[in-house]
Amino acid sequence: MPEFELPDTMALRPLRRPAINDSEFRSAMSGLASSVHVVTARRGDERIGRTATSVMSLSAQPPAILVSIDIVSRLADIVAKTGSFSLAMLGSGQEAVADAFAGRVKPPERFNVGQWGTWPSGQPMLHGAVTALDCEVIGAMETGTHVLFAGAIIEAETNTGTAPLLWHRHGYRYLRGVD
Repeated sequence: MPEFELPDTMALRPLRRPAINDSEFRSAMSGLASSVHVVTARRGDERIGRTATSVMSLSAQPPAILVSIDIVSRLADIVAKTGSFSLAMLGSGQEAVADAFAGRVKPPERFNVGQWGTWPSGQPMLHGAVTALDCEVIGAMETGTHVLFAGAIIEAETNTGTAPLLWHRHGYRYLRGVD
């Protein structure tokens, strides 16, 4: 363990020079090819989720991932209150799921798209995903507009016969020679 303390928030210093605008940022980041994920959470009878590309492997010990969620979203609120979430890395053929959770379908109807089950923890589980994870929050950090949730992986299912769905240059992309 480190011999220093880390804060629970990431204090961002004021910029010395003007930052690029939102349109320029989106254009620049569109060059970053990313796996498409759906982050979901459940509290009582309420299930919520969003499509996300800001996901990364965090550590092998403990096995953990990091997800970035808009701080004012209902999803961030439920994850913070329950201390858990699930994640599905979408596969080619699951574009409709990605679109639904990206906002093209009203929140109460999103779980009607795709085949959903439930992890033993009660969190939503998407069947047919490249990888599905059930996570327990082990840390969180606010960055101003988003919350970075570190989730220890409690359960995992992997489908090695499916290629991941990718997002690049504002559209879905696919790996050739996989499937």
